[in-house]
Amino acid sequence: MKILRLLPVVAAIGLALLLLAGPGSRMALWDFRFGFTLMRVALYVGAACTVLGIVLALVPKVRMEQLGAMLLSIFIGAATVTPILLQVKKARSLPYIHDLTTDTVNPPVFVDVAPLRADAPNPVEYGGDEIAAKQRAGYPDLGPLRVSKAPEAVFEPAVAAAEAMGWEIVATEPAEGRIEATETTFWFGFKDDVVIRIRPDGSGSIIDMRSKSRVGGSDIGANAARIERYLAELSGRLENG
Repeated sequence: MKILRLLPVVAAIGLALLLLAGPGSRMALWDFRFGFTLMRVALYVGAACTVLGIVLALVPKVRMEQLGAMLLSIFIGAATVTPILLQVKKARSLPYIHDLTTDTVNPPVFVDVAPLRADAPNPVEYGGDEIAAKQRAGYPDLGPLRVSKAPEAVFEPAVAAAEAMGWEIVATEPAEGRIEATETTFWFGFKDDVVIRIRPDGSGSIIDMRSKSRVGGSDIGANAARIERYLAELSGRLENG
């Protein structure tokens, strides 16, 4: 029965694989695809240790001698499996897209960011009607920000808001009302690009935005959330400015 004491160790290895998958990719120790593979292995190991721990804890003799080890295995295994399954559930509930914009008819265009995406699996061009339809179905409330201030009065606060988001500013073109930036995601270090477009709208302005991942088919809602956070930040600055 001493071998059962190794079950928490195996569960801990699974958790370690999960915790290392993203940072290792971010530090370029391995390709992000290998990071995803580590996450899958972590899921299998965590699930196996959780199930096995529950089954063994139901055996009277094991429960008497190794209950602590079994409970620890269950806890560590569940801690490994739960965040992965939550992400999978979230991904399945959202459109399988990675390019979001507040204007699906005439989306802002990447200019200075385009060369930075030359080797990216996801092309810089917008996907057209198909992706627009998926966005409207999944994010019906995603739209531009309209303000009463003129574009000249909006541009500097818009740049400041982008800087406050922690993004790397790639280009600021006041004459065109265009701002481009890149955000590096925390866990895997993915590069997601942003372009902000400010245009006249009567006596005020309309601010459109586009956020696109360089890799991956689904962004699990990251780009839509980024647009919403930025426009909320900018709106607050304009109201208080």
